[in-house]
Amino acid sequence: MKIFYLSLKKTKYTSVSLSGILFFFLFYFSPLTLVAQYQFRPLPYRESIPKNNYRDSLVKKRFGRSVFLLSTTELAPWIFDRYVVKEPWINTSINNIGKHLNPNSWFWDSDDFLTNQFAHPSHGSIFFNAFRSNGYSFWQSVPATFAGSYVWEIAGETQAPSINDFINTGFAGSILGEFTHRFANKILNNRSRGLKRQANEVMALIVNPANGFNRIIDGKWGKVNDNSVEKDTTKVYVEFDAGMRRFSVNNLNGNFSWYGRFKLLYGSPYENYRSPFSFISINTEFGKSLKSNVNLISAYGSLTGFWVQYTDKTQQMALLTANYDYINNDAFFYSSENIKLNLFSKFKISNKIKISTTFGTGPIFLAAVPDPYPNYGRAYDFCWGAGLGAGVMISLDDRFFYGINYRGAWFKTYSGNASDNFLHTLTSELGFKIIKGCSISAEPGYFALLGHYKHYPDYDKTYPYLRISVRFNALL
Repeated sequence: MKIFYLSLKKTKYTSVSLSGILFFFLFYFSPLTLVAQYQFRPLPYRESIPKNNYRDSLVKKRFGRSVFLLSTTELAPWIFDRYVVKEPWINTSINNIGKHLNPNSWFWDSDDFLTNQFAHPSHGSIFFNAFRSNGYSFWQSVPATFAGSYVWEIAGETQAPSINDFINTGFAGSILGEFTHRFANKILNNRSRGLKRQANEVMALIVNPANGFNRIIDGKWGKVNDNSVEKDTTKVYVEFDAGMRRFSVNNLNGNFSWYGRFKLLYGSPYENYRSPFSFISINTEFGKSLKSNVNLISAYGSLTGFWVQYTDKTQQMALLTANYDYINNDAFFYSSENIKLNLFSKFKISNKIKISTTFGTGPIFLAAVPDPYPNYGRAYDFCWGAGLGAGVMISLDDRFFYGINYRGAWFKTYSGNASDNFLHTLTSELGFKIIKGCSISAEPGYFALLGHYKHYPDYDKTYPYLRISVRFNALL
Protein backbone atom coordinates (compact mmCIF):
# COMPACT_ATOMS: atom_id res chain seq x y z
CA MET A 1 0.00 0.00 0.00
CA LYS A 2 2.86 2.36 0.77
CA ILE A 3 4.03 2.58 -2.82
CA PHE A 4 0.82 4.31 -3.93
CA TYR A 5 1.65 7.39 -1.89
CA LEU A 6 5.36 7.75 -2.54
CA SER A 7 4.66 9.91 -5.59
CA LEU A 8 3.19 12.55 -3.29
CA LYS A 9 6.58 13.18 -1.74
CA LYS A 10 9.37 15.34 -3.10
CA THR A 11 12.73 13.72 -3.72
CA LYS A 12 14.63 16.36 -1.83
CA TYR A 13 14.25 16.83 1.94
CA THR A 14 15.54 19.35 4.39
CA SER A 15 16.77 18.42 7.84
CA VAL A 16 14.02 17.83 10.37
CA SER A 17 16.23 18.84 13.29
CA LEU A 18 14.80 22.38 13.10
CA SER A 19 11.27 21.20 12.36
CA GLY A 20 8.54 22.48 14.63
CA ILE A 21 4.82 22.67 14.83
CA LEU A 22 2.15 25.10 13.89
CA PHE A 23 -0.34 22.60 15.26
CA PHE A 24 -3.09 24.99 15.95
CA PHE A 25 -2.53 26.77 12.68
CA LEU A 26 -5.04 24.28 11.38
CA PHE A 27 -7.43 25.25 14.14
CA TYR A 28 -7.04 28.82 12.92
CA PHE A 29 -9.09 27.58 10.01
CA SER A 30 -11.81 27.04 12.54
CA PRO A 31 -15.51 27.16 11.75
CA LEU A 32 -15.95 30.66 13.14
CA THR A 33 -14.50 32.23 9.97
CA LEU A 34 -16.90 30.34 7.77
CA VAL A 35 -19.92 30.39 10.07
CA ALA A 36 -19.67 34.17 10.09
CA GLN A 37 -20.71 34.08 6.42
CA TYR A 38 -24.10 32.58 7.25
CA GLN A 39 -27.09 34.84 7.80
CA PHE A 40 -29.22 34.63 10.93
CA ARG A 41 -32.48 32.92 10.09
CA PRO A 42 -35.45 32.01 12.27
CA LEU A 43 -36.13 28.32 12.91
CA PRO A 44 -39.70 27.21 13.56
CA TYR A 45 -38.63 24.96 16.44
CA ARG A 46 -35.49 23.91 18.24
CA GLU A 47 -35.33 20.33 17.05
CA SER A 48 -33.14 19.19 14.20
CA ILE A 49 -34.69 20.19 10.88
CA PRO A 50 -34.31 17.72 7.97
CA LYS A 51 -34.68 20.49 5.40
CA ASN A 52 -32.16 18.97 2.98
CA ASN A 53 -33.29 16.25 0.59
CA TYR A 54 -30.65 13.72 1.64
CA ARG A 55 -31.09 10.19 2.95
CA ASP A 56 -28.39 8.91 5.30
CA SER A 57 -28.19 5.63 3.42
CA LEU A 58 -29.88 3.55 0.76
CA VAL A 59 -32.92 1.59 1.81
CA LYS A 60 -31.37 -1.66 0.64
CA LYS A 61 -28.10 -2.81 2.19
CA ARG A 62 -25.85 -4.82 -0.12
CA PHE A 63 -23.64 -6.91 2.16
CA GLY A 64 -22.19 -9.17 -0.52
CA ARG A 65 -21.04 -6.30 -2.70
CA SER A 66 -19.67 -4.49 0.37
CA VAL A 67 -17.52 -7.49 1.31
CA PHE A 68 -16.37 -7.85 -2.31
CA LEU A 69 -15.27 -4.19 -2.46
CA LEU A 70 -13.56 -4.41 0.91
CA SER A 71 -11.67 -7.52 -0.22
CA THR A 72 -10.69 -5.84 -3.47
CA THR A 73 -9.40 -2.84 -1.54
CA GLU A 74 -7.22 -5.22 0.47
CA LEU A 75 -5.96 -7.29 -2.47
CA ALA A 76 -5.33 -4.62 -5.13
CA PRO A 77 -2.47 -2.77 -3.37
CA TRP A 78 -1.10 -6.08 -2.03
CA ILE A 79 -0.88 -7.57 -5.55
CA PHE A 80 0.60 -4.36 -6.94
CA ASP A 81 3.26 -4.12 -4.24
CA ARG A 82 4.20 -7.80 -4.43
CA TYR A 83 4.16 -8.57 -8.14
CA VAL A 84 4.71 -5.20 -9.82
CA VAL A 85 6.92 -3.26 -7.40
CA LYS A 86 8.18 -6.43 -5.66
CA GLU A 87 8.48 -4.91 -2.23
CA PRO A 88 10.18 -7.32 0.23
CA TRP A 89 7.89 -6.39 3.14
CA ILE A 90 4.84 -7.67 1.26
CA ASN A 91 5.98 -11.33 1.06
CA THR A 92 3.63 -12.55 3.76
CA SER A 93 3.17 -16.19 4.70
CA ILE A 94 1.00 -18.37 6.93
CA ASN A 95 3.82 -18.30 9.46
CA ASN A 96 3.77 -14.48 9.52
CA ILE A 97 0.01 -14.42 9.93
CA GLY A 98 0.18 -16.89 12.82
CA LYS A 99 2.70 -14.70 14.65
CA HIS A 100 0.66 -11.55 13.99
CA LEU A 101 -2.43 -13.07 15.59
CA ASN A 102 -0.62 -12.92 18.92
CA PRO A 103 -1.70 -9.62 20.61
CA ASN A 104 1.82 -9.24 22.01
CA SER A 105 3.20 -8.81 18.49
CA TRP A 106 1.63 -5.35 18.05
CA PHE A 107 4.02 -2.38 18.15
CA TRP A 108 4.46 1.29 17.12
CA ASP A 109 6.15 1.38 13.71
CA SER A 110 8.79 3.76 12.35
CA ASP A 111 7.43 4.45 8.86
CA ASP A 112 7.80 7.94 7.45
CA PHE A 113 5.34 10.68 8.39
CA LEU A 114 3.51 10.78 5.04
CA THR A 115 2.85 7.03 5.00
CA ASN A 116 1.66 6.81 8.60
CA GLN A 117 -0.39 9.97 8.87
CA PHE A 118 -1.77 10.40 5.34
CA ALA A 119 -1.53 7.17 3.34
CA HIS A 120 -3.20 4.97 5.93
CA PRO A 121 -6.16 7.32 6.54
CA SER A 122 -6.62 7.56 2.75
CA HIS A 123 -6.66 3.78 2.43
CA GLY A 124 -9.08 3.56 5.35
CA SER A 125 -11.51 5.89 3.60
CA ILE A 126 -11.87 3.30 0.82
CA PHE A 127 -12.49 0.54 3.40
CA PHE A 128 -15.21 2.75 4.86
CA ASN A 129 -16.92 3.43 1.56
CA ALA A 130 -17.00 -0.23 0.62
CA PHE A 131 -19.93 -0.37 3.06
CA ARG A 132 -21.06 3.27 3.18
CA SER A 133 -21.71 3.37 -0.56
CA ASN A 134 -23.71 0.14 -0.38
CA GLY A 135 -26.53 1.18 1.90
CA TYR A 136 -24.93 1.25 5.34
CA SER A 137 -25.04 4.26 7.66
CA PHE A 138 -22.02 6.11 9.01
CA TRP A 139 -22.02 4.21 12.31
CA GLN A 140 -22.51 0.86 10.55
CA SER A 141 -19.55 1.55 8.24
CA VAL A 142 -17.06 2.49 10.97
CA PRO A 143 -16.56 -1.14 12.18
CA ALA A 144 -15.85 -2.18 8.58
CA THR A 145 -13.06 0.41 8.41
CA PHE A 146 -11.38 -0.98 11.52
CA ALA A 147 -11.95 -4.54 10.27
CA GLY A 148 -10.23 -3.70 6.98
CA SER A 149 -7.33 -2.17 8.89
CA TYR A 150 -7.05 -5.22 11.15
CA VAL A 151 -6.95 -7.66 8.22
CA TRP A 152 -4.21 -5.63 6.51
CA GLU A 153 -2.12 -5.44 9.69
CA ILE A 154 -2.44 -9.19 10.29
CA ALA A 155 -2.08 -10.52 6.76
CA GLY A 156 -0.93 -7.71 4.48
CA GLU A 157 2.72 -7.24 5.49
CA THR A 158 5.64 -9.19 6.94
CA GLN A 159 6.04 -6.38 9.49
CA ALA A 160 4.33 -6.97 12.82
CA PRO A 161 0.92 -5.32 13.26
CA SER A 162 1.15 -1.58 13.88
CA ILE A 163 -0.90 0.10 16.60
CA ASN A 164 -0.65 3.53 15.00
CA ASP A 165 -1.64 2.20 11.56
CA PHE A 166 -4.74 0.54 13.03
CA ILE A 167 -5.84 3.82 14.65
CA ASN A 168 -4.94 6.02 11.68
CA THR A 169 -6.67 3.76 9.17
CA GLY A 170 -9.77 3.12 11.28
CA PHE A 171 -10.46 6.46 12.95
CA ALA A 172 -9.13 8.95 10.39
CA GLY A 173 -10.23 6.68 7.53
CA SER A 174 -13.83 6.81 8.76
CA ILE A 175 -13.72 10.62 8.90
CA LEU A 176 -12.25 11.01 5.42
CA GLY A 177 -14.53 8.27 4.13
CA GLU A 178 -17.70 10.09 5.18
CA PHE A 179 -16.40 13.28 3.59
CA THR A 180 -15.75 11.57 0.26
CA HIS A 181 -19.10 9.75 0.41
CA ARG A 182 -21.05 12.97 0.84
CA PHE A 183 -19.09 15.04 -1.66
CA ALA A 184 -19.28 12.39 -4.37
CA ASN A 185 -23.07 12.46 -4.03
CA LYS A 186 -22.93 16.24 -4.04
CA ILE A 187 -21.02 16.28 -7.32
CA LEU A 188 -23.37 13.90 -9.14
CA ASN A 189 -26.50 15.10 -10.93
CA ASN A 190 -28.45 12.46 -12.83
CA ARG A 191 -30.29 15.15 -14.83
CA SER A 192 -27.17 16.63 -16.42
CA ARG A 193 -25.92 15.60 -19.87
CA GLY A 194 -22.96 15.73 -22.21
CA LEU A 195 -19.38 16.58 -21.31
CA LYS A 196 -20.35 18.12 -17.99
CA ARG A 197 -22.09 14.92 -16.93
CA GLN A 198 -19.10 12.76 -17.85
CA ALA A 199 -16.70 15.12 -16.07
CA ASN A 200 -18.86 14.95 -12.94
CA GLU A 201 -18.97 11.15 -13.10
CA VAL A 202 -15.18 10.94 -13.39
CA MET A 203 -14.64 13.44 -10.60
CA ALA A 204 -17.05 11.58 -8.31
CA LEU A 205 -15.26 8.32 -9.12
CA ILE A 206 -11.93 9.83 -8.10
CA VAL A 207 -13.40 11.22 -4.88
CA ASN A 208 -15.17 7.96 -3.98
CA PRO A 209 -14.05 4.92 -6.06
CA ALA A 210 -16.49 2.58 -4.30
CA ASN A 211 -19.48 4.71 -5.27
CA GLY A 212 -18.21 5.05 -8.83
CA PHE A 213 -17.87 1.26 -9.09
CA ASN A 214 -21.45 0.85 -7.87
CA ARG A 215 -22.74 3.30 -10.46
CA ILE A 216 -21.03 1.38 -13.25
CA ILE A 217 -22.37 -1.99 -12.03
CA ASP A 218 -25.88 -0.59 -11.53
CA GLY A 219 -25.95 1.08 -14.95
CA LYS A 220 -26.29 4.58 -13.46
CA TRP A 221 -23.10 5.98 -15.01
CA GLY A 222 -24.14 8.62 -17.54
CA LYS A 223 -27.80 7.57 -17.46
CA VAL A 224 -30.19 10.54 -17.50
CA ASN A 225 -33.08 10.28 -15.05
CA ASP A 226 -34.53 11.99 -12.00
CA ASN A 227 -32.26 12.33 -8.99
CA SER A 228 -32.92 9.68 -6.38
CA VAL A 229 -33.34 10.15 -2.64
CA GLU A 230 -29.54 9.98 -2.40
CA LYS A 231 -29.13 13.36 -4.10
CA ASP A 232 -27.62 15.81 -1.65
CA THR A 233 -28.96 19.37 -1.76
CA THR A 234 -27.05 20.63 1.28
CA LYS A 235 -25.62 24.13 0.83
CA VAL A 236 -21.83 24.35 0.54
CA TYR A 237 -19.74 27.44 1.20
CA VAL A 238 -16.29 27.53 -0.47
CA GLU A 239 -13.30 29.84 -0.27
CA PHE A 240 -10.11 29.94 -2.28
CA ASP A 241 -7.09 32.01 -1.19
CA ALA A 242 -4.06 32.84 -3.32
CA GLY A 243 -1.16 34.85 -2.00
CA MET A 244 2.19 34.91 -0.22
CA ARG A 245 3.17 33.39 3.12
CA ARG A 246 6.18 33.35 5.43
CA PHE A 247 7.01 30.92 8.21
CA SER A 248 9.83 31.52 10.64
CA VAL A 249 11.53 29.56 13.41
CA ASN A 250 12.52 31.75 16.35
CA ASN A 251 12.32 34.72 13.96
CA LEU A 252 14.98 33.18 11.71
CA ASN A 253 14.99 31.74 8.18
CA GLY A 254 11.69 33.33 7.23
CA ASN A 255 11.12 33.82 3.50
CA PHE A 256 7.98 34.66 1.54
CA SER A 257 6.70 32.08 -0.94
CA TRP A 258 3.46 31.55 -2.85
CA TYR A 259 0.62 29.45 -1.51
CA GLY A 260 -2.98 28.53 -2.19
CA ARG A 261 -5.68 27.49 0.24
CA PHE A 262 -9.07 25.91 -0.27
CA LYS A 263 -11.76 25.88 2.43
CA LEU A 264 -15.10 24.17 2.29
CA LEU A 265 -18.00 24.33 4.71
CA TYR A 266 -20.76 21.78 4.18
CA GLY A 267 -24.04 22.47 5.94
CA SER A 268 -24.34 24.45 9.17
CA PRO A 269 -23.75 23.56 12.84
CA TYR A 270 -27.24 24.91 13.56
CA GLU A 271 -29.21 22.56 11.28
CA ASN A 272 -29.67 18.78 11.05
CA TYR A 273 -27.33 18.51 14.01
CA ARG A 274 -28.53 15.05 15.05
CA SER A 275 -27.38 13.51 11.78
CA PRO A 276 -23.67 12.54 11.76
CA PHE A 277 -21.60 14.77 9.50
CA SER A 278 -24.44 17.13 8.65
CA PHE A 279 -21.82 19.84 9.27
CA ILE A 280 -18.36 19.41 7.75
CA SER A 281 -15.34 21.68 7.55
CA ILE A 282 -12.40 20.88 5.26
CA ASN A 283 -9.33 23.07 4.87
CA THR A 284 -6.41 22.30 2.60
CA GLU A 285 -3.29 24.28 1.80
CA PHE A 286 -0.67 23.79 -0.85
CA GLY A 287 2.38 25.74 -1.91
CA LYS A 288 6.09 25.84 -2.49
CA SER A 289 7.71 23.25 -0.24
CA LEU A 290 10.60 20.80 -0.39
CA LYS A 291 8.73 18.17 1.62
CA SER A 292 5.24 17.87 0.17
CA ASN A 293 3.02 19.71 -2.29
CA VAL A 294 0.08 19.28 0.07
CA ASN A 295 0.95 21.20 3.24
CA LEU A 296 -2.27 21.01 5.22
CA ILE A 297 -5.41 18.93 5.60
CA SER A 298 -7.67 19.89 8.49
CA ALA A 299 -11.05 18.19 8.48
CA TYR A 300 -13.80 17.60 10.97
CA GLY A 301 -17.43 16.58 10.97
CA SER A 302 -20.25 16.78 13.48
CA LEU A 303 -21.43 13.63 15.25
CA THR A 304 -24.36 14.99 17.25
CA GLY A 305 -25.42 18.16 19.06
CA PHE A 306 -28.03 20.01 21.06
CA TRP A 307 -29.29 23.57 21.46
CA VAL A 308 -27.93 25.60 24.38
CA GLN A 309 -29.77 28.83 23.59
CA TYR A 310 -31.99 30.02 20.74
CA THR A 311 -33.49 33.52 20.42
CA ASP A 312 -33.95 36.04 17.62
CA LYS A 313 -30.52 37.54 18.34
CA THR A 314 -28.58 34.66 19.90
CA GLN A 315 -27.94 31.11 18.71
CA GLN A 316 -25.75 28.71 20.68
CA MET A 317 -25.22 25.11 19.69
CA ALA A 318 -23.15 22.42 21.41
CA LEU A 319 -21.65 20.07 18.84
CA LEU A 320 -19.53 16.95 19.20
CA THR A 321 -17.05 16.64 16.33
CA ALA A 322 -14.57 14.05 15.05
CA ASN A 323 -11.35 15.67 13.79
CA TYR A 324 -8.41 14.77 11.54
CA ASP A 325 -5.45 17.14 11.19
CA TYR A 326 -2.37 16.86 8.98
CA ILE A 327 0.42 19.42 8.44
CA ASN A 328 3.62 18.86 6.46
CA ASN A 329 5.74 21.71 5.15
CA ASP A 330 9.34 22.94 5.31
CA ALA A 331 9.00 24.55 8.74
CA PHE A 332 6.99 21.94 10.64
CA PHE A 333 4.90 18.77 10.51
CA TYR A 334 2.15 17.46 12.74
CA SER A 335 -0.89 15.20 12.71
CA SER A 336 -3.64 14.18 15.13
CA GLU A 337 -7.00 12.47 15.51
CA ASN A 338 -9.32 13.71 18.21
CA ILE A 339 -12.85 14.28 19.47
CA LYS A 340 -14.08 17.71 20.60
CA LEU A 341 -17.12 19.11 22.32
CA ASN A 342 -17.65 22.57 20.81
CA LEU A 343 -19.89 25.51 21.59
CA PHE A 344 -20.78 27.48 18.44
CA SER A 345 -22.37 30.86 19.14
CA LYS A 346 -23.73 33.68 16.96
CA PHE A 347 -24.78 37.06 18.33
CA LYS A 348 -26.64 39.64 16.27
CA ILE A 349 -25.76 42.97 17.91
CA SER A 350 -27.44 44.97 15.13
CA ASN A 351 -28.16 44.63 11.44
CA LYS A 352 -24.55 45.61 10.74
CA ILE A 353 -22.65 44.07 13.65
CA LYS A 354 -22.46 40.29 14.09
CA ILE A 355 -20.23 38.25 16.35
CA SER A 356 -19.41 34.56 16.10
CA THR A 357 -17.55 32.64 18.80
CA THR A 358 -16.28 29.11 19.29
CA PHE A 359 -15.06 27.20 22.30
CA GLY A 360 -13.99 23.56 22.21
CA THR A 361 -12.14 20.97 24.23
CA GLY A 362 -11.63 17.22 24.16
CA PRO A 363 -9.23 14.25 24.12
CA ILE A 364 -6.57 13.62 21.48
CA PHE A 365 -6.38 9.90 20.79
CA LEU A 366 -3.29 9.86 18.59
CA ALA A 367 -0.87 12.59 17.55
CA ALA A 368 2.44 12.62 15.71
CA VAL A 369 4.59 15.29 17.38
CA PRO A 370 8.12 16.19 16.17
CA ASP A 371 10.98 15.01 18.38
CA PRO A 372 14.34 16.86 18.15
CA TYR A 373 16.08 13.79 19.65
CA PRO A 374 14.92 10.91 17.40
CA ASN A 375 15.87 7.50 18.76
CA TYR A 376 13.07 5.33 17.39
CA GLY A 377 13.80 5.37 13.68
CA ARG A 378 11.48 8.33 13.09
CA ALA A 379 11.64 12.08 13.65
CA TYR A 380 8.41 12.20 15.65
CA ASP A 381 6.76 10.61 18.67
CA PHE A 382 3.30 9.11 18.98
CA CYS A 383 1.37 10.87 21.74
CA TRP A 384 -2.01 11.26 23.41
CA GLY A 385 -3.33 14.36 25.12
CA ALA A 386 -6.03 17.01 25.31
CA GLY A 387 -6.79 20.22 23.44
CA LEU A 388 -8.49 23.51 24.20
CA GLY A 389 -9.49 26.32 21.84
CA ALA A 390 -11.46 29.56 21.80
CA GLY A 391 -12.03 32.30 19.26
CA VAL A 392 -14.15 35.26 18.25
CA MET A 393 -14.97 36.76 14.85
CA ILE A 394 -16.52 40.23 14.43
CA SER A 395 -18.23 41.24 11.17
CA LEU A 396 -19.06 44.88 10.40
CA ASP A 397 -21.68 45.46 7.71
CA ASP A 398 -20.61 42.16 6.09
CA ARG A 399 -17.60 44.06 4.70
CA PHE A 400 -14.96 44.30 7.44
CA PHE A 401 -14.12 41.32 9.61
CA TYR A 402 -11.61 40.61 12.33
CA GLY A 403 -10.95 37.41 14.25
CA ILE A 404 -8.66 36.39 17.08
CA ASN A 405 -8.08 32.87 18.35
CA TYR A 406 -6.22 31.01 21.05
CA ARG A 407 -5.44 27.31 20.82
CA GLY A 408 -3.51 25.13 23.23
CA ALA A 409 -2.78 21.45 23.78
CA TRP A 410 -0.88 19.09 26.04
CA PHE A 411 0.67 15.82 24.86
CA LYS A 412 2.08 12.77 26.61
CA THR A 413 4.25 10.21 24.82
CA TYR A 414 2.88 6.81 23.80
CA SER A 415 5.97 5.78 21.85
CA GLY A 416 9.18 7.78 21.70
CA ASN A 417 11.26 9.80 24.13
CA ALA A 418 9.49 10.32 27.45
CA SER A 419 8.22 13.89 27.37
CA ASP A 420 5.43 16.36 27.93
CA ASN A 421 4.72 18.73 25.04
CA PHE A 422 2.76 21.97 25.20
CA LEU A 423 1.53 23.88 22.19
CA HIS A 424 0.16 27.41 22.26
CA THR A 425 -0.86 29.82 19.59
CA LEU A 426 -2.42 33.22 19.23
CA THR A 427 -3.58 34.02 15.71
CA SER A 428 -5.64 36.71 14.06
CA GLU A 429 -7.14 37.73 10.74
CA LEU A 430 -8.13 41.08 9.30
CA GLY A 431 -10.15 41.19 6.09
CA PHE A 432 -12.00 43.55 3.78
CA LYS A 433 -14.58 42.62 1.13
CA ILE A 434 -13.81 44.44 -2.13
CA ILE A 435 -16.81 43.19 -4.09
CA LYS A 436 -19.22 40.33 -3.67
CA GLY A 437 -17.24 37.09 -3.70
CA CYS A 438 -13.83 38.76 -3.44
CA SER A 439 -11.85 40.12 -0.47
CA ILE A 440 -8.32 40.68 0.76
CA SER A 441 -6.95 39.48 4.07
CA ALA A 442 -3.85 39.59 6.24
CA GLU A 443 -3.20 36.83 8.78
CA PRO A 444 -0.41 37.27 11.34
CA GLY A 445 0.11 34.61 13.97
CA TYR A 446 2.42 33.38 16.69
CA PHE A 447 2.96 29.76 17.71
CA ALA A 448 5.04 28.05 20.38
CA LEU A 449 6.05 24.44 21.04
CA LEU A 450 7.57 23.55 24.39
CA GLY A 451 8.85 20.05 25.09
CA HIS A 452 9.95 18.83 28.52
CA TYR A 453 12.05 15.69 28.08
CA LYS A 454 13.01 13.24 30.81
CA HIS A 455 16.45 12.39 29.42
CA TYR A 456 17.23 15.39 27.18
CA PRO A 457 17.30 19.19 27.40
CA ASP A 458 13.96 20.96 27.09
CA TYR A 459 12.83 22.04 23.63
CA ASP A 460 11.44 25.53 23.03
CA LYS A 461 10.62 26.79 19.53
CA THR A 462 8.51 29.68 18.31
CA TYR A 463 6.95 30.05 14.87
CA PRO A 464 5.72 33.50 13.81
CA TYR A 465 3.97 33.58 10.47
CA LEU A 466 2.29 36.00 8.09
CA ARG A 467 -0.10 35.44 5.19
CA ILE A 468 -1.37 38.00 2.71
CA SER A 469 -3.92 36.84 0.18
CA VAL A 470 -6.79 37.53 -2.15
CA ARG A 471 -9.85 35.47 -1.28
CA PHE A 472 -12.67 34.29 -3.53
CA ASN A 473 -15.81 32.78 -2.04
CA ALA A 474 -19.18 31.43 -3.13
CA LEU A 475 -22.23 29.68 -1.72
CA LEU A 476 -23.13 26.64 -3.84
